[in-house]
Amino acid sequence: MRGRQTVRDMVLSLAVIGVLVGAIYFFIPHDDSADAEQNAVKRVDYRVELITARRAAPYPVAAPEGLPDTWRATSVSYKASNDRSGGAWHLGMLDPEQQYAAVEQSDAPAQQFIRSVTLGATKVEGKQAVGNEKWDRYQGEKYRALVREEAGVTTVITGTAPYGRLADLAAALVAKKG
Repeated sequence: MRGRQTVRDMVLSLAVIGVLVGAIYFFIPHDDSADAEQNAVKRVDYRVELITARRAAPYPVAAPEGLPDTWRATSVSYKASNDRSGGAWHLGMLDPEQQYAAVEQSDAPAQQFIRSVTLGATKVEGKQAVGNEKWDRYQGEKYRALVREEAGVTTVITGTAPYGRLADLAAALVAKKG
């Protein structure tokens, strides 16, 4: 008789706990919609950092102009170096399909910088047309990238977005010195 009471008590306890968990789930608001996922990453305003970077950087800093509102800036930084070389500009974004794309620029040694911001991507065959310019393609395990090396600055458009979206971002870039 004692064994049946123990099993019965355990089943009753589990039933009470299940009812409590169900009530908590039912009464506490939650949002499982696609909008909730999209709003989980907050948009940042990068205008002040862009102005600061353009004043501090020894090269013209590139930022997109005219992209649709479906592109959202999510991170921004400029790290200057002590010797006025090797400064790095970063602007991270989400494209309209919620894929990551970033603008990375530096006057540091190109190959080391490219390897760092693309997480080890390597150069692949072919070029990507962006307006009248040709950008080198890089492919890595996690990121793909478009790279343009110019005198004094390397610009990398990198992320999980497809090459076409990276090219859209590259085409919107305007480089200015502040």
